[in-house]
Parts: sequence; C-alpha cells; structure tokens
Amino acid sequence: MDQTSEPAARPGRGRERGGRSARRNQRSQGQQGLGRPYIVRNIPTYDILSEENLLRIEATADRILAEIGIEFRDDPVALDHWKRAGAGVDGVRVRFEPSMLREILKTAPAEFTQHARNPANSVPIGGGNVVFSPAYGSPFVMDLDKGRRYGTIEDFRNFVKLAQSSPWLHHSGGTICEPVDVPVNKRHLDMIYSHIRYSDRGFIGSVTAESRAEDSIEMARLVFGPDFVDRNCVILGNVNVNSPLVWDATMTTALRAYARANQAAVIVPFILGGAMGPVTNAGAIAQSLAETMAGCALTQLERPGAPVIFGNFLSSMSLRSGSPTFGTPEPAIGSMVVGQLARRLNLPLRCSGNFTTSKLPDAHAMNEGTMSMLAAIHCGANFILHSAGFLDGLLSMSYEKFVMDADFCGALHTYLDGVTIDDNSLALDAFREVGPGSHFFGCAHTMANYETAFWDSQVADNEPFEKWEAAGSEDAAIRANHRWKQALAEYQAPPLDEAVDEALRDFMERRKSEMPDAWY
Repeated sequence: MDQTSEPAARPGRGRERGGRSARRNQRSQGQQGLGRPYIVRNIPTYDILSEENLLRIEATADRILAEIGIEFRDDPVALDHWKRAGAGVDGVRVRFEPSMLREILKTAPAEFTQHARNPANSVPIGGGNVVFSPAYGSPFVMDLDKGRRYGTIEDFRNFVKLAQSSPWLHHSGGTICEPVDVPVNKRHLDMIYSHIRYSDRGFIGSVTAESRAEDSIEMARLVFGPDFVDRNCVILGNVNVNSPLVWDATMTTALRAYARANQAAVIVPFILGGAMGPVTNAGAIAQSLAETMAGCALTQLERPGAPVIFGNFLSSMSLRSGSPTFGTPEPAIGSMVVGQLARRLNLPLRCSGNFTTSKLPDAHAMNEGTMSMLAAIHCGANFILHSAGFLDGLLSMSYEKFVMDADFCGALHTYLDGVTIDDNSLALDAFREVGPGSHFFGCAHTMANYETAFWDSQVADNEPFEKWEAAGSEDAAIRANHRWKQALAEYQAPPLDEAVDEALRDFMERRKSEMPDAWY
C-alpha cells in the first residue's frame, strides 16, 4: 500500500508550499510544550457534585453490590479470591458488603510510572499527570484516498509510526486498529512487536485471552528484563466489564495475568445508556462505580500493590434507532462525576476521550470530539485513551482524524499549562515602551517572546481568505491528509538493540509455530 501518494486531486487545489510549511514547523518546534513525555496539569479539576450527592451515588453503588451483586463467570480462581476476601458467593454471583471493596483497594497505588524502553518517554500515571494515547479497537481504517476498509498490519504499523512522530501524544496505544490480514490467534504478537519496533513509548498489550496477555507480558520481559518487569510497570492491559454486572473469564483471566506480573490493568465498563445501563446519568454512574471497583479490587486480591487504573466509558444511544452515539453531552458531564469518585478512591483515572459518531473527519466529528475530550481534561483523567483517530463510533480509525486530533492535543498542552504569572508575562516593560495609543507588534517584549507566545496549529490555515483561496482552498481534512503522508515519509524508527529484536522475533516465530492459524 503506497501511503505517500496524494489524494484524488480537487480542481485548483495544490499542496502547501515548502517554505510556508517549513516556517510553521520551525515555529512549532520552538513552542514550550513540544516533546514533553507527558503533561503536568497546572489547572484545577472541575468538581460539579456536592458531597451529599456524591454520597448518594456511592450508597447506590454499594446497594447494587450488596443486594444485586456481580457475576464472575467461568473463572473459579476469581471466585476463590472473593470467598477468601469474605464476599458472599452464590454460584457465580458475588455480593459485597458496603466498604469491603474500598478496603481492598487501599493497597492499590495512587500513582505509578509506566516505563518506556526509552526512559525519556516513561510516563507517571496518576496525580496531576496527563497522558494522551491513540484510539483503540477499530476493525476498519479510512482515509481520503481509499475510503473505509478493513485494517491491515501495515495500517497498524503506520498508526504506531504516526503516534511516535507526534510531539503531542505520549503513548503508543494498544490495538490502534485490528490487522485482519493476520490470524486472530497470532495478531497480538505482531501488534506488540510493532509497538516495540516502531515506537519507544509505553504501550498496551493484548487482553483477548489469558495466553495472549501472557505473551504480551513475556515480550515486554524480553525488552526490559524479567526482574525489572517484576518490580516495575512496563505494559498496560485494557479490560472491559461485560455490562451490566458481569465479569467474564476472558477479561478476568487477562486482568489477573497483568496483576500477577505487577503490570497495570485498566478497568473499564462500557455502559451504553439504555442498553447496558440505565438511560439516566446518575444510575449509569452508580453502575459504573460498582463494576469498576470490583474489577480494580480483583487485581489487588491477585497481587496486592499491583498498579491499576480506574476506567470509565459512558456513552449514550439514539432511542429512536437503537444506534450508539458518542461525543454527546450526557456522558461528557457524567465524566466529571466519575473524576470526583475516582479521586475519592485515590486511584489513577482513565476517562472519556475524543469520541464521535461522525463518518467523516468533519465539523460533526470535531464538535463531538472536542466536547468529550474537554470533559476528560476537566474531570482530571490521567490516562486518556482514544485521544486521536476515533471515528464512526469507534468502528473506524481515520488517518486524517488522527492528525486533526493530535493537533488538538497540542492545543491542550497549552490549555493545561494554565496562565503563567511572572515579571515577563505581566509585561510591565512592554507597557512602558509602547505607551498609550501605539501597538505591541514590534516592541522588545514581543520580539523576545514571539516564538513561544502562542500555540501554532500545524493543521489550521490562518492566512487571509485570498491567500487561502489562491493556494487551492484546502479544507482541514485535505491539509491533514498531506500531514500524515509527510509524517510517514519522514518517519525514522527509534533504535532497538539487535539482540532484543532477535529475541522478540524468535519468540514470535516459536509461538506462531505452536498453533494453527485461526481466523475467528
């Protein structure tokens, strides 16, 4: 697949001239936020519920856990954990006394570091830290040239390379798209290898079977060494509750595999309001709290002190058609409450992301994505999965949307920095120089600060209308199309030790030879 060709030409449209592009890139590289491995929040979280109302939600979650319970299916080890912890176990139904799960969760760390193979790209998760990671799980990919199609391992590698190339993302992600040209039971090996080979940032492993989770962890051990992995987090596993109120063995065995190895599970209910949960926000939040606490607590029963991330994925649906909807206001404001609840549990938070149901990288997509992404920023999320590329209700990973979203993440670096107050920023000398009635454009203060004063988008066009029209009247999607092709053309893989690379390849070859191909 030739990923460096231009899109189908539109009459009168041409590429941005090299000089202008180079100047824009140079300005961007001079900005304060470029190249940071993560963000340290300098603005407060936004708490919307009172203590009384938070207590009511927590009490409802406790009643769900005690009176209704959660099923843990086909995992006798998980049931044994709960019996020893003192939960009420009736078949696969487990009920919990109020405060029991909160007591178990006291062993979970409030903050931990996910180490990257390049130590400069390691990220602390929790506290006031914010980490942006690409979208996750789409079976399809799309771009302006070839439209919507099933993802391939080449697409997967391309998105890993784009994430690595972006200064605004901090993480390589996980299943950025499903490479359907690789057998289902073997593709996790190729995906983990791609993250390690083409990126030197943190990554997410497989969770679709316990053996695949263990393969993912073993590949991480080949990179970092088994002793280091036993003492430190180097890989995440993103596990989902089978809402409502069911944990199935596929997820609990993978969850326990990560915890057993001292690696972080991200515990995430996927509550589609009106289907897998109530249509009301408060009820869905209470359900989410119950399900997430149970999953997080199970990691601590498997290995006390193992890192874990409190996750959340609230979503809505069209009650006329039954179709899922993403980026809508109810889940966005619900994320604000989830942030408050996670902080009361003293756990790192994964919440919200750049969600949309739009089928194109258009105004619809950016409108919904901005609403849900800002909710993640203000609710205090520490690890933001789905930061870039999410389209088509998560069914499609878009090359153009990836670039547009990563650009927005760049703006959020500056937004999260807040407002600096010091002698330079207060600019009293500039007022003395300029005086009343003049302008600041050429004054000494402006000249000293102009390279870092404002964030400069690499996708937006801020030229006058006439210059924009003369240059081809390109919209944001076309400009993003140019950007991802340029990024792939200029991409250079980070160095990887040859002995480590050989060990990874040998492991993959051996594991693949042990099983026949499975395509479903």
